[in-house]
Amino acid sequence: MRLPTLRQIRHETRFVMRISDRDLLTRVATGLMMLAVCWWAGAKTTVIGLAGILMFFELAAKLVGLWMPRRDDDIRVAAVIGIWILNISSTVAYLLPGLVLANQTSIAFLMAGYLWLFGVYVYISNSFAALPFYNWSQMAPAFAAAFAMFWLASQTTHQSSSPLEWIVTCGLMCVYIFNTTQTIMAQKDTQRELHGAQDAAHQRLQALEHLARHDSLTGLFNRHAFDESLAQLLATPQKSGQTALLLLDLDGFKPINDTYSHEAGDTVLAEVGRRIAATAGDRAVVARLGGDEFGVALPGMASGRAALRLAQTLATAIARPIRYEGKELRVSCSIGIDLTSNTATTVAELCARADQAMYRAKSDSGGMAILYTVGSFPHRTSLEDRAMLLSAMANGQIRPYYQPKVCLDSLNTLGFEALARWPQPDGTLRAPGSFIPQINELGLQGDFMLHMARLVLSDMQDLLDDALNPGQVSINLPEMALATHSGRMDLLRLMSDYPLLTPHITFEITEDVFINRSADIIQASIARFRATGVRVSLDDFGTGFASFQHLRQLEFDELKIDTSFVADLGVDPAADVLIAGFLSIATGLGVGVIAEGVETNAQLQHLRRLGCKIAQGYLFGKAMPLAETRIRLFAEQARADTDNDAGAIRRAAV
Repeated sequence: MRLPTLRQIRHETRFVMRISDRDLLTRVATGLMMLAVCWWAGAKTTVIGLAGILMFFELAAKLVGLWMPRRDDDIRVAAVIGIWILNISSTVAYLLPGLVLANQTSIAFLMAGYLWLFGVYVYISNSFAALPFYNWSQMAPAFAAAFAMFWLASQTTHQSSSPLEWIVTCGLMCVYIFNTTQTIMAQKDTQRELHGAQDAAHQRLQALEHLARHDSLTGLFNRHAFDESLAQLLATPQKSGQTALLLLDLDGFKPINDTYSHEAGDTVLAEVGRRIAATAGDRAVVARLGGDEFGVALPGMASGRAALRLAQTLATAIARPIRYEGKELRVSCSIGIDLTSNTATTVAELCARADQAMYRAKSDSGGMAILYTVGSFPHRTSLEDRAMLLSAMANGQIRPYYQPKVCLDSLNTLGFEALARWPQPDGTLRAPGSFIPQINELGLQGDFMLHMARLVLSDMQDLLDDALNPGQVSINLPEMALATHSGRMDLLRLMSDYPLLTPHITFEITEDVFINRSADIIQASIARFRATGVRVSLDDFGTGFASFQHLRQLEFDELKIDTSFVADLGVDPAADVLIAGFLSIATGLGVGVIAEGVETNAQLQHLRRLGCKIAQGYLFGKAMPLAETRIRLFAEQARADTDNDAGAIRRAAV
């Protein structure tokens, strides 16, 4: 037999007390009748004690019934145990008159005692049949009372009874029949109440399920139910056509809310939801996704043109005026559409594409509907992109390439700038512009910075181990490395692992740091880096928001003239003036200068005439992997050794 759960016992407990309160008068009346028979049989002292016991139990049951909570879950375990003990004890008390009569010598009284016992059986069975825990709990002492009566009867010599005693016993039989009939009726009442409670619970459950899946204002599906239904549509093969998803965002709704009250806004939302559902038809899945945004999923859409026609019909229906307190309120909508033919295989993909189309409709076309088409929308960064980027960094696929910085007089390599590159299986290289925006959007700047810095330091250590001098190697730092304590400490911990490399490292920052709200922290970070021996370079100088006041506040060792100025040398006279000014400023501040983006000999000659000493650009070499960087340094070192040997020979000859 399956044991009842605590929840079931709590439920039974509440109904037991209901039955107890309902049958109070019947129990008291029949109990008094049996006590009177016991009194007549001569057990007067016992009757007085039994009367007190029964009165105590009935009073206790009444008080408990008045306290009983309405909800099953509000009945504590201790209360359940107490009520169960009270119920069993009360049953035993009502069985005692049968034992008293079984101990009498009159056969009629013995019969009366058994009639009473059977009456208790019937009452328990019929009244508590739907409450198995309490039914069996009470039948156990009733069965025990039967055996006790058999034993008492076996120990007593019975005599013939008087006619009056038999008449009383017959009267008890009539009462037994009457009570049995009433008990059966009461059982029906109990069943009816239980069924009523079950129906009420089922209705509440249905109401909760409806609330969990539907929007309370419009009665449409909510986002969770919409996503589930859309997933089912995507998993169901279409006999013809494809599934279309339309996302609708209301235009002009906020002014209604702000001007006419939230009640007016609710009226608009409810009416818009009704119009969308009526227009989309019975086959469509319609939902309010939140705020003033709605969704429609429709299977069997013939084409994108058909989806656009449906969107126009929806827009027309929504644009009709809505009456509210004598006023005509109007809203329009922007609609984004995607079809499963666009290779969207999941709910998230379909919704993301429709969402992109909807936002373009809102920003570009003044409320028109736009259909998502592959290639017409920029790729949105996803969790898959995040995983791919983290994997590429973990596996060392994104690596630093090194662009040389040269002395303009000798064209010897003075150092390198570390630039991120991502080699692809087909042999091509992904430039930073193709993945750095994703890194920034996903908040992976810190991970990327440490990844690149770790590889650069490891590469430079390898060069030093090969007796090659890499010169000054620049590492580009994101703003977060300077503006956050954690970013600064991560970088300092990494640098502490390579103490011999400190003189070879330059951190490059951009002018944008001057307008950062954490400028004070940034200045402290720069000062901390320089205190360790690392040089700091101000990149893209002249293109940002730096002022002379900023240059006075910030400690740095180098200015890098932006490519845009170098490209205009010999073309725009202003470029010559500005670069000459930058060089003069740098000289006055006692810092170095590097010109970026040198691609022609003409630019090289111009920079020499202006007094620039160091430059980098395609004219001197593109960014190259470590292996090619090592070869370049070996070649330059060998050439220098040859020149030194030749010089020594010449000096010896002289």
